[in-house]
Amino acid sequence: MTGAAPGLSFGTAEQLAVLVDMEDAVRAEIALHLERRKLWFPNDLLPADATLDAAADAEIKSMREAARGIPDVARVGLALNLLTEEGLPHFHRLIAVHFGAESPWRDWNYMWTAEEDRHGCALRDYVRDARLFDMRALEAAQYRYIEAGFDPEWDRDPYRLLAYTSLQEKATQVSHANTGRLCVGIEPVAQRVLAHLARDESRHYEFYRASFGEILKRDPNRGLASLLSVTLNFVMPGHAMPGFDEMSEVVERAGIFGGRDYSRIVEELLAFWEIGKMEGLSAEGRAAQDKLMAVPARLAKVADYAERKRKPRDYRFDFLADREIRL
Repeated sequence: MTGAAPGLSFGTAEQLAVLVDMEDAVRAEIALHLERRKLWFPNDLLPADATLDAAADAEIKSMREAARGIPDVARVGLALNLLTEEGLPHFHRLIAVHFGAESPWRDWNYMWTAEEDRHGCALRDYVRDARLFDMRALEAAQYRYIEAGFDPEWDRDPYRLLAYTSLQEKATQVSHANTGRLCVGIEPVAQRVLAHLARDESRHYEFYRASFGEILKRDPNRGLASLLSVTLNFVMPGHAMPGFDEMSEVVERAGIFGGRDYSRIVEELLAFWEIGKMEGLSAEGRAAQDKLMAVPARLAKVADYAERKRKPRDYRFDFLADREIRL
């Protein structure tokens, strides 16, 4: 198989042929991404140059004072967003092993990794300068996340990687944007940092969404099967990390990201790819199509049930000095 598609590591012979056939489209999407991109660096948001004067120190002090007003639910969102971004090594590895080192995906993976690396740097700079957390406790959580690994059950299917990244990049964008909104009127630097990250995630989402769309054009039946598998079994990065479930519950109850947000993302992607209008499918393809079109309603029912059963609960996190959060 790999002899027919140099550099591509995973996938059936048919999938590898599709990935090779869409390489020109991937190159075009990379070029489009570069046209849209406005490159920025963490120091643009939180300057730390050796030449800065006392006025810059005063700005940091003012930011730190304002950051005291950031509610703990937003702090949990910031912590989970930071930990998610710090999982970058897992995603670089997954793209590398699924797509190899001799296709346009190599160029994308290196560039995407460089762009994503700024996200963790910017968030870490912010929470450290603002002194939002018990940093050692947060660093321990980050260590546990990286140590736990991230090995989704994609069955060596490269289509699933692109389906997953389409969903996950949008989810991350929503999480950053909604966390930033909780800081409006309280601390503008946090809002500005998160807005930069959200815009980046939006461009990455557009790239992956377009790339998976190319798969659906060329191999709709297998593409739909892969999309269905990922959609029904989607989990955010870090789910194996201790404390992840509790943090996820807090951000959902705080309106940062939860089941309803995921349902809207699925619905948006199904509409963009025009899944419901696809024709000429095999029996398996039609079955996957029908199940996918029913997913948003299914997710809405799950969210309705969860909200009806929800009761107030207390949460405590060591990175917030075990302060009680009741939601």
